[in-house]
Amino acid sequence: MAHSTLRTRLALASALLLASTTAAHARTPVGPKQTPPGKPTPKGPRPKLPATPKRPVTDEYHGTKVTEDYRWLENWDDPEVKAWSTAQDAVARAWLDARPGIAKLRARITELDSGTSPDYFGLTARPGVVFAYKEQPPRQQPFIVALGPGLDAASERSIVDPNVLDPSGSTAIDWFVPSLDGKKLAVSMSTGGSEDGSLHVFDVATGKELDKVIPRVQYGTAGGSVAWNAAGTGLWYTRYPAPGERPAEDVHFYQQIYFHTLGQDPAKDVHVAGKDFPRIAEIFLSGSRDGKHVLAAVANGDGGEFAHYLYTAARPKAGFVQFTRHEDAISDAAFGPADAPGLFVLSRKDAPRGKILSVDLSRPSLSTAKVIVPMEQGGGAIDNFAVGRTLVHVNRLAGGPSQLLAFPRDGKTPAREVPILPISSVRQIVALDGDEVLFRNHSFIHTQAWYRWGARPGEAPLKTALARVSPADFSDTEVTREMVTSKDGAQVPMTLIYKKGLKRDGNAPTILYGYGGYGVNITPGFYDLRRLLVERGGVWAIANIRGGGEFGEDWHLAGNLTRKQNVFDDFAACAQALVKLKITRPARLALMGGSNGGLLMGATLTQQPKLAAAVVSYVGIYDMLRVELSPNGAFNVTEFGTVKDPAQFAALYAYSPYHHVKDKTQYPAILMLTGANDPRVDPMNSRKMVARLQASGTKKPVFLRTNLNAGHGIGTSLSDQIDEDTHVYAFIFAQLGVKN
Repeated sequence: MAHSTLRTRLALASALLLASTTAAHARTPVGPKQTPPGKPTPKGPRPKLPATPKRPVTDEYHGTKVTEDYRWLENWDDPEVKAWSTAQDAVARAWLDARPGIAKLRARITELDSGTSPDYFGLTARPGVVFAYKEQPPRQQPFIVALGPGLDAASERSIVDPNVLDPSGSTAIDWFVPSLDGKKLAVSMSTGGSEDGSLHVFDVATGKELDKVIPRVQYGTAGGSVAWNAAGTGLWYTRYPAPGERPAEDVHFYQQIYFHTLGQDPAKDVHVAGKDFPRIAEIFLSGSRDGKHVLAAVANGDGGEFAHYLYTAARPKAGFVQFTRHEDAISDAAFGPADAPGLFVLSRKDAPRGKILSVDLSRPSLSTAKVIVPMEQGGGAIDNFAVGRTLVHVNRLAGGPSQLLAFPRDGKTPAREVPILPISSVRQIVALDGDEVLFRNHSFIHTQAWYRWGARPGEAPLKTALARVSPADFSDTEVTREMVTSKDGAQVPMTLIYKKGLKRDGNAPTILYGYGGYGVNITPGFYDLRRLLVERGGVWAIANIRGGGEFGEDWHLAGNLTRKQNVFDDFAACAQALVKLKITRPARLALMGGSNGGLLMGATLTQQPKLAAAVVSYVGIYDMLRVELSPNGAFNVTEFGTVKDPAQFAALYAYSPYHHVKDKTQYPAILMLTGANDPRVDPMNSRKMVARLQASGTKKPVFLRTNLNAGHGIGTSLSDQIDEDTHVYAFIFAQLGVKN
């Protein structure tokens, strides 16, 4: 499945972080210097933390001098840095593996992670066939299957299985795109959590590879995508610079569009667009279902600015013609079906909660576009949509939970609401024939299931056979929503998940999760491992803080660039509310987040060190003054800001976690996790932050767990996931006084 928008890609990463209540890391075998998953650290002398020398370096920004001691830990090519990281990892794993009851905890986690039924996601429909990822424990990686239109098990066929191609479990599928007739499949695959993908083409009928491998189509900086031509004889694809085309520091920038004819040497592929795109362009290709048009959505980094270019097969010499610019605030687009074509775009211009416009494909222009779905006057914000023959199916959010609506394409008739689970999310909508759709619906206490809805009057959605079954039973569980008042008066939703009859005496062990960035929505979802805390009388809390898109673009913009402090204030207010509501107390509270949510963890623990007893932070960003120097950090400038701008530097320096660790301060117990191959957040952030925290004199443990063959979290093997989950929960339970 090619990700159609930047927010889809970011949301996928965020969902993986939340999916197991941990970051999904390293779908790879463990490195040679690490203990294999499922086995305790060998007995012997307890390893000691390595010496961490201070080597001061001073920089000056707009007249402000900033000195740091651990710049040397940035260089992963330095053997001293690798030795330091290996020693830190050994200390962390030895301590975690020595926790009382960890064998019992590992067994329960293995049951929850491995005892689940298959899960299907990322569905893509073609005439007479539906393609999907299938996750089926104990297989280490999801694989691609094809199903008949009835989605019955008898029709299922495995098409591409990385578990067969690479039994080690280190190869993962980045995304896939079937040809318009469903007979061929373009698949990006990468290894070691690198997200450094090459493109393979498979025959759907035989599963055999058809073509030469095309390199450099995908990376963790700008992603990657493909769109097929109508005949299935060639495809447009994204490509990063080849060796020698640009300087070494630019190999993960300047993404371009090329066309490949099947059977041709990829070295002869034709460049078709991108020379005028920005250095931090992120290109998302999608084709119309009749094969007559290809859309290139070009993001200017990760901040949410897009320009759109349209290719029309009837006018091939014109190439990709631009028809939207950044200031038009178009954030998503979808084509109509082959028998009712059209282009529909999600606009946030003068509509922060979103409105959907219909664009005339014969003369694509926003000036003549018609409003099909108006902006919600209440709190609802459009998250995603799919287009049928006469209806536009829209998923609207109000603070996190979904509302599924069907709007007539004429823009005049009132919308119909489609019944879904209470306090639930619709993660994907797939348009089938006519106005029929498939949608994936799940909640905090109901497992993921695909439903079919035919849009006929009075018809209720039909649950399909693609419904997951879990060994985690939440029938005794209650879900409530609280509104929390932040520092500046903003009302922030927070969801609580706990056993019915919870005694509110301030003693429940509690995990508070947050993200708050890029307009990514944290929506209701079923995650098996929440059961670990709930069955021990604990509470899961999820904060829908600013920086996300749960209330539309205004909610996002209130937490980006120089307004990022609002995100941290919202999260702290939620933690304080848990105490005021007599749910928990600081000694029984753990904070959790990853990636941008790792930044949230770093800022929270440095600004409010007494807020919680423990912090678990995955692949986090902590040095905000140097993050933009790494490849993906440059893409983040449109979300975080740059030190080159005086006002943005002042904001970054004011909250940069690494620069606000104070000596002689008692911080909560901290577990930071990273992957050595992370293409999105340079692991140097975690190394430097841990070094600074350990030097502060804090008495509680500060651990760094590094997987040598891992990345940002996309592509974790099942065995590695179990190992990591066991360590995370052993750490949290030890700090909160919860028995394993």
